[in-house]
This record gives sequence, C-alpha cells and structure tokens, in this order.
Amino acid sequence: MSKWISLCTAFVCLAANAQKAPLSERKINIFTTAENAKERIAQTVSGKGFSPMEQPKETEVCVFVDPSKTFQKFVGIGGAITDASAETFAKLSKDKQQELLTAYYDLSNGIGYSLARTNINSCDFSSDMYTYVKDNDITLKSFDIAHDKQFKIPMIKQAMAATGGRLNLYVSPWSPPAWMKNNNNMLTGGKLLKQYYQPWANYYIKYINALKKEGVPVWGLSVQNEPMATQRWESCIYTAEDEAAFIKTALGPALQKAGMGDKKLIIWDHNRDLMYQRASVTLKDPAVAKYVWGIGFHWYETWTGSDMMFDNLKRTAEAFPSKNLIFTEGCKEKFSMDSINNWSLGERYGISMINDFNAGTVAWTDWNILLDENGGPNHVGNFCFAPVHANTKTNNLIYTSAYYYIGHFSKFVRPGAERIIASVNRTNLLTTAFKNPDGTIAVIVMNKGNEAMAYNLWIANKAVEIQSPAHSIQTIIL
Repeated sequence: MSKWISLCTAFVCLAANAQKAPLSERKINIFTTAENAKERIAQTVSGKGFSPMEQPKETEVCVFVDPSKTFQKFVGIGGAITDASAETFAKLSKDKQQELLTAYYDLSNGIGYSLARTNINSCDFSSDMYTYVKDNDITLKSFDIAHDKQFKIPMIKQAMAATGGRLNLYVSPWSPPAWMKNNNNMLTGGKLLKQYYQPWANYYIKYINALKKEGVPVWGLSVQNEPMATQRWESCIYTAEDEAAFIKTALGPALQKAGMGDKKLIIWDHNRDLMYQRASVTLKDPAVAKYVWGIGFHWYETWTGSDMMFDNLKRTAEAFPSKNLIFTEGCKEKFSMDSINNWSLGERYGISMINDFNAGTVAWTDWNILLDENGGPNHVGNFCFAPVHANTKTNNLIYTSAYYYIGHFSKFVRPGAERIIASVNRTNLLTTAFKNPDGTIAVIVMNKGNEAMAYNLWIANKAVEIQSPAHSIQTIIL
C-alpha cells in the first residue's frame, strides 16, 4: 500500500494549484492502476501537453471531453460501516486500525471517502440479531443504542475524525422489530403492520437523536433496505404503495415534527431492475414526493441472469429530474479467499461506477468497508467480498483491486464537482469526467480489454496521446 501513497500525494498539490488557462492549454497528470503492474494509483505521466488535432478519423481512438456541458452535482463516494466492519476493525492492532482509517478517509495518503452508511437494528452483516427496544414497547421508552456503542459508533466517530468532520452518514433499517410485523419475525420478509406505522417512524427519530447525542450527526436515511426481497436474514416487504403510505402518513411528518426536514430521505434502496416502476408509483403523489430527496439503488439485479441495467437509471433520471440518484449498496457475493486477488473484483466496480455516474448518479456507496478472512462476520452465513479484508489471525490488511478502482473516483472527484461530457469511440474503453470545485478536471478512463490501447484525449480541437494498459483504470487530471 505504501508504494502508491508516496506517488499520489502529489494530487493535493495539483488541486491546490489548479491552472486558470483554457483546458486544452493545460498540462495533464495521469494516475494509473493496471493488472500487470505493481504500482496502484501511481502517477505515471506528469506535465504532458496538448497538440492541435482537428477532425479525428474513425481509425483514431479518442476520448472526447466537453467541459461546457455540465450535469449533476456530485455528493460523494464511500462505504458502509456495518457491525461486521466495526467488529473486524476492533480486532486489529491500533497501528492497523490507523492504516485502514488513513487508507479510506485521508485525501492525501488515502482515497478520500466522504460518504458512509450504517444499519438501524441488525442486518445480515451483524454477529447477532438485535433491536433497540424491548418487545411490545410501543412508546419506545426502553429505546437504547448500547449495542452500537461497543463497536459501530466508535468506528464511525474515528472515520468522521479522519475526514475532519466531513463524512456524510446515512442510516438504513433491514427490519423493524419482530413484534411490529405480520410474520412476527425480523427475518424472511413479512410486512410492517399499519398500527405500527407511527411507532416505527418515531424509531428513526429516536435513532438519529441517539447518534447525535453520541457526537455522530446523520445526513440522511433510507426507508427500507431492499423492500422487495424476502431474505433469510433481516428483511421487510413494502410495495410502492406501502412505502408511499408510510412516508406520507408517518415518516415524513415525523421528520418534519422533529425538525429533521433537512435529512435526505431515500426511497427504494433496491436493485436497478424495478427502479423506474418503483419511483413512478411512489412519487406520483406530491404529498409523498415533497419528503423525498433521492432514489437509492443496488447492483444485484444480476441474480436473475440480467446484466446491470443502467438504462433504468437514465429513464428514472429523465422522469424525475428533481430527485437524486444514489447508489446505496453493492458487493461481490460468495466470498472465497482463493479469489481475493481476482482483477474482476475491481473491474466490476469500474464498470458500475462509470455507467452509474453517466446516468445521473450523484453519490455512490459501497457495501462493507472491511470484512474478515472469512468474508464476515455474518450471522446467516452470507459471506461476501469487501474492498479491504483483515486477516484477524495475522493482523494483516488485504487490499483488493476493488479498493483501487474505487479510489480512482473518490480520490480525484470531490464533493461539489459537476459531471461533464466524456465519450469514447471504442467499446473496450469506458469513461466519465467531472469538473471539481477548484477548477481541476478529472477524467476517468477504464480499459476492460486484454490489449493495451493508445488513445487521444481530445478537447476543443486539441489532443494529447495517452497509453492505456490492458485491464487498467486511469485518472487524468487537468
């Protein structure tokens, strides 16, 4: 890990000295991660300039960038601090804990995460099932987050401190307490009973206030994780009509009454496949839509045999331009230590992030930021990959290719950036681009092919030739 840190701290200086010249007159600096190279997020080109290039030929490979066309404003990139992440973190030595915090949250020596998610009540990535109240306590007088104070809250507070207090946290429930549901079980789906709409809405308020009391401010919340999935772990089913009714009659008014109208309320929080249908039904009532900030989505639609369905994001963004698209969860499932070094782990992230941002997404949240050598802990055996794994027996951290692919976005695209046009003329190259608040341009280019490829980065009739290694990702900074 130290090899790439020493090479990419230069980005901070680049950002601090952003040039005022026209983009095509600026010099470029390139940071590269490639399968067949040792360096990661390493500066491989410095101070290379543009040359005249008018109409490109079809035989000339190009990445075209047009900063005059701006789109959504970028909120941030991050990952979830679950019980599993926090419990694994607690098993590490203090120096390894600091290494992880630096790796994720430090902008100079890490990848500059600015967003986080955590679970309300237990989820599959918890070692046990728990809630914060005693059974049948409809008044919530017994509400107590003592469970979270052991591991999860201390880690969240350290992460926030590592960002200088600039970490936006949002919270998501996997299930209400069993006694609030028609199956009397936190697991295997079931539905929230209508007589508990208000107590459950009050539960979110209690949780947000309890975190605030611990020095952990909450930026936003989603209504329900994966509301159409009946899982063997914590889950709860809401139809679009159910979710709309809960927001309109209970959760939305509860947030307003508690002075939390500024909290970012996120609907859906499930896969891209049903995303447009869900938004179109949930948001059709203005009395519901007024409470909703954004539409969350995951990438697990592939379980049906489908590819990742990015066009559904575009349709949703077109139909609801006042709402924000936020990627709320994704990971590679079925953990195996034999696959920990697979390059495909990172490439899946690169493909998703580029396409998600190009479709209008404003924020992107990975699933667990840290898991152990078994892909857990997980109380139902749903072991998965994370960008970083800890071998708790040897006190070592293992950085997968996913960590570096995410870093090519999170380190160089900063909150407040605006997406600009970037397009390609070869299918093995994928690209997206942003203009940062300091004026720097970050162009991300991914080569998913088996062969190296030279291409021209073209802006306003000027271009600079760039070498793209096979199975690589690059961030070009202007």
